[in-house]
Amino acid sequence: MFERLTGYLDSIRARDPAPQSRWEILLYPGVLAVGLHRVAHWLYEAKLYFLARFVNHFSRFLTAIDIHPGATIGRNLFIDHGFTVIGETAEIGDNVTIYQCVTLGGTNPTNGVGGKRHPTLGDNTIIGSGAQIIGPITIGTRARVGANAVVTDDVPEGATMIGLKARSTLVPAEEWIKEFIPYGTPCDEPCTPSRDCVEKLEGDLAALRAELAELKAALPGSRPRPAPRRTGAKRG
Repeated sequence: MFERLTGYLDSIRARDPAPQSRWEILLYPGVLAVGLHRVAHWLYEAKLYFLARFVNHFSRFLTAIDIHPGATIGRNLFIDHGFTVIGETAEIGDNVTIYQCVTLGGTNPTNGVGGKRHPTLGDNTIIGSGAQIIGPITIGTRARVGANAVVTDDVPEGATMIGLKARSTLVPAEEWIKEFIPYGTPCDEPCTPSRDCVEKLEGDLAALRAELAELKAALPGSRPRPAPRRTGAKRG
């Protein structure tokens, strides 16, 4: 058990350069929330629902992280900072990283039967701050959801999703195999094709403007505009 705890703390330290020791990581709200959820989930599976909810509310009071006792969580979940909500039927794989203000929310069933309503996160996924993942969808292994993205459809393995509604940035294979990207939001390489496209469009626009100016100058009766007159005192 001690080896499993130290392995968990070391996995967090590998993803977060801020802590100076394992003792410091023990005070992280995400670590406290996950630890208390283990207790609440055990009570929930034992059908001690009131006690499970009591532990859940106590954990939320301490950490500002709300994990429903029914949620299933794998090994080494790292919730960096608080204000995260994880629903009842959510399933989280191993080595997942979730940043602040994330919602793993559920859909409202029209037939009144609960069933699977919340997302499933594959192993090694990264969920950026403010992301909203809604419904019984699957986020594939090693996928990344960028900050403030809204995801309502399945995400394939290794994809990076950005925007509202989220779209894939088609991350190259060399990016996919990187061990870890903070906040799940790449800053350079996956965005380069977009920047190149914008620069090309700006160049085409400048060429069209120059061509339009030449056409206007060639029209019959067109006169060049007089140069603006200079104002000011004459030199002596």
